[in-house]
Amino acid sequence: MPIVLASASPRRRELLERAGVVFEIIISPAEEIHDASLKPDILCEHNAALKAEAVAALRPDATVIGSDTLVFIDDEPLGKPADIDEARRMLRRLAGRVHQVCTGVCVIFPGGGKKTFHGTTDVTFLPLDEAQIDAYLALVNPLDKAGAYGIQEHGERIVESIRGNFDNVMGLPVDLVIRALDEESGCGMGGHE
Repeated sequence: MPIVLASASPRRRELLERAGVVFEIIISPAEEIHDASLKPDILCEHNAALKAEAVAALRPDATVIGSDTLVFIDDEPLGKPADIDEARRMLRRLAGRVHQVCTGVCVIFPGGGKKTFHGTTDVTFLPLDEAQIDAYLALVNPLDKAGAYGIQEHGERIVESIRGNFDNVMGLPVDLVIRALDEESGCGMGGHE
């Protein structure tokens, strides 16, 4: 049975490939909502479902995985920054503090079955001064990353510690995705970690 990842994210692609999942990519045309009044897990799961449903309509024969990652601090979502100045403001706000990374996932199976879930990881940033923020921004493109950072790209320069799933911070809680695929009969994903 074909599996489709409804995402353009190279990080999600890498995580699924590393887990041994064979899949194709169809970028979801769905527009994410940005409703700060929703709880983080509900907002991420809702956006993941929007993405998965849009692609499942195109590929009803496939198992479709949609995902959405947001960074939250003080219960406020930080999405992808619009420009470098906004990225700098986000990193300044995260510096020296604990924040949450929530990734919602929606898996839609042929025939209409659906599983929606999320992973949450606590991330503690190092105290950062302006020079450290500028040095980090010179190394990465923050504009395609929630919260203006990618833990897998020079994360050691900004992250002090994490509590929870590292893959979740990268953009996909792979262990939860594999479990959902395993639980659905016919996906044959057994044996993967």
